[in-house]
Amino acid sequence: MIHRFLTAGAVALMAGTAMAQSDGEMVTTFTLSNGMDVVVVEDHRAPVVQQMVWYRIGSADEPVGQSGVAHFLEHLLFKATDNMESGEFSATVAANGGQDNAFTSFDYTAYFQRVAADRLELMMQMESDRMVNIRLTEDDIATEREVILEERNQRTDSSPQALFREQMHAAQYLNHRYGVPIIGWRHEMETLDMEDALSFYETYYAPNNAILVVSGDVDPAEVKQLAETHYGGIPANPDLPDRLRTSEPPQTTARRLVMQDERIAQPYVQRSYLAPERDAGDQETAAALYLLSELLGGGTTSYLANALQFDQQVAVYTGVFYNGLSLDDTTFSFLVVPSEGVTLEEAEAALDATYARFLEDGVDAEQLERIKLQLRASEIYARDNVDGIANRYGRALTSGLTIEDVQAWPDVLQAVTPEQIIAVAKEVLHPGASVTGYLMKETPAEEITQ
Repeated sequence: MIHRFLTAGAVALMAGTAMAQSDGEMVTTFTLSNGMDVVVVEDHRAPVVQQMVWYRIGSADEPVGQSGVAHFLEHLLFKATDNMESGEFSATVAANGGQDNAFTSFDYTAYFQRVAADRLELMMQMESDRMVNIRLTEDDIATEREVILEERNQRTDSSPQALFREQMHAAQYLNHRYGVPIIGWRHEMETLDMEDALSFYETYYAPNNAILVVSGDVDPAEVKQLAETHYGGIPANPDLPDRLRTSEPPQTTARRLVMQDERIAQPYVQRSYLAPERDAGDQETAAALYLLSELLGGGTTSYLANALQFDQQVAVYTGVFYNGLSLDDTTFSFLVVPSEGVTLEEAEAALDATYARFLEDGVDAEQLERIKLQLRASEIYARDNVDGIANRYGRALTSGLTIEDVQAWPDVLQAVTPEQIIAVAKEVLHPGASVTGYLMKETPAEEITQ
């Protein structure tokens, strides 16, 4: 059965008005008999389509002791199958004028191809093949294990900032697997083998654990027929385990860490708090937190920038970060880079005093309305990109949200009041759920002994 979810703008789109093309989306969903969910988002302005297969499995679902196996397997899926040689998948996409790639997060692993609309069936044929027919060799395992280790070298081990973020996450999560890096801990990555990869693949790479998202110049009925042809015959995994996550205990004690590295040219202080994510049917708290982050740290006109960078001139950069798209509790973070001659302790004290003053002053209503207007505009512009559209739905659905939640999010943001923002700030950002970190240049030994 096909279900269509239409916004008011989407109804206008069906009527062919210009307004509807930028103010609404037409989304069709259905489920194949093997349990695979399918989402189709129509956009007929250009003959382009993006196919994405999202697996409800990420690094936070990995077996203990096998950190990095989700990302490792992502690499291995570009190797041979029963019907394709190693590397043939991407070569075929490129030969047809398209682009493809994949990515792994805490909560999902996704594969995509962006091609001309008339190449969709070929993409489905190849993607469905590697869902079930991957064929690995010991050489594949050895080669890709070295690739991911080198990736860790380049992106993490060679960057003190990345290592610092890794340590901040590990300190933030006392019991949850979000405290383990997506790429994995090096000592566990080095031991990943064929059995680890195939066990993960055979358990989680199944149609009843996947969401197919197709966006662009497509007809939902044709997509349904193609999906049934290429994905519908793949058997579901009847033994797919429930998605059980370890939960965080109550966080009651503030934690602090200091990381020193001789490569640091610019020290900074960062503080993160455990914070709730967007929940299905209940996104108001997350919306208030998102607007709080924009008010406090959303660019050079934000509250912290005005106070710390321009008025007090104790910082050269301030930032506040919150992303509610997460299956479980996420983080809300502050970052302050002090000006020359300002210590990290002074920068932290200035941050604390400025944030306390913000809570006393309350939200500037005019600034809030400007942010809401900018968000409304960015939501509209995002609909011009088939990649962005497919990503928005895929990330949300694999994070426990629904189609209705995705489409309601802009209105939920617009409905948040100044009072709700202050209330959620006082409720969520409490010291017991915080980690404060200093990233600084390594102190020479002679200075320590003096």
